[in-house]
Amino acid sequence: MVTKARKTKETDISVSLKLYGEGKNNIDTGVGFLDHMLESFSKHSLIDLDIKCIGDTHIDDHHSVEDVGIVLGSLLSEVLYPAKGIERFSNSCIVMDEACVECDMDLSNRPFLVYELDVYGKVGNFDAELVEEFFRAFILNASISAHIVQKRGKNKHHIIEAAFKSVAVSIRRAIAKNDRIGIPSTKDVL
Repeated sequence: MVTKARKTKETDISVSLKLYGEGKNNIDTGVGFLDHMLESFSKHSLIDLDIKCIGDTHIDDHHSVEDVGIVLGSLLSEVLYPAKGIERFSNSCIVMDEACVECDMDLSNRPFLVYELDVYGKVGNFDAELVEEFFRAFILNASISAHIVQKRGKNKHHIIEAAFKSVAVSIRRAIAKNDRIGIPSTKDVL
């Protein structure tokens, strides 16, 4: 496990991860819905995660959600790059009842996000707009290029959970070991 911490006036966060784990996790962000999504992310990426966040949730969940994405993404970047002996490219399409979300991914060390989920309003007490904030923080800080696109769906919980699972499965596939490829770039560096 490798660990990264970040403390601001708004949040105090510690994240530990094991890239090639078993999907074990211990997550407490202070935001119940985010905990549920990150537990699912850990399970389906097979990345072991320990996350603790103490945030100013008495204001709202924004800072905690975004800052967890920043710390998790930064730590993932530290363990991914320079990339060598992995697939690098991947995609997955995850169905959850009526919802279907696709994630196409390149572990390029060049961050870019296409986010096309039609989720607004609330899921329980959680502001659905924070999903985009999380993914933007996570993807950009992880230096991943990802397209997260809703193909269909109506239930916000299903759409969001399918998105987290599709990102998780795409990461699992992209980090799959492939020693034949060496450095997976014609530039000879990632």
